[in-house]
Amino acid sequence: MRVKIDTKEKFHVITVNEPSLTADLAEEIGSRVKEIGQGSVKNVVLNLSGVTQCTPEAAQALAGMQQKTYEDSRSFVICSLAKELETVFEELDLLDLLNMTPTESEAWDIVQMEEIEREMLGGE
Repeated sequence: MRVKIDTKEKFHVITVNEPSLTADLAEEIGSRVKEIGQGSVKNVVLNLSGVTQCTPEAAQALAGMQQKTYEDSRSFVICSLAKELETVFEELDLLDLLNMTPTESEAWDIVQMEEIEREMLGGE
């Protein structure tokens, strides 16, 4: 199994179980994110703690996923990014576009804050 999905109350945690994030693995993650968007719990935390390599195509795909989920009023937070991956995202000028946290716990906090924000803005 290349990814593991844990369902929480407000989000799903997708944990990548491969050391290298390739374009085809990013495509698989994208399919999972799309499926999640069809359910009642729509937000995603992507845990990359075990990933040490990433292709530029995969990095671009993750940036596209985040943009799409936010357009759909959902959250997409990447956590536990290794320095090697951070370098790839920085070289592609994607680092500032992505919602990233150092830990999964902090990612959960971001998702919950964004949920509250959407509820408040939706009520106006």
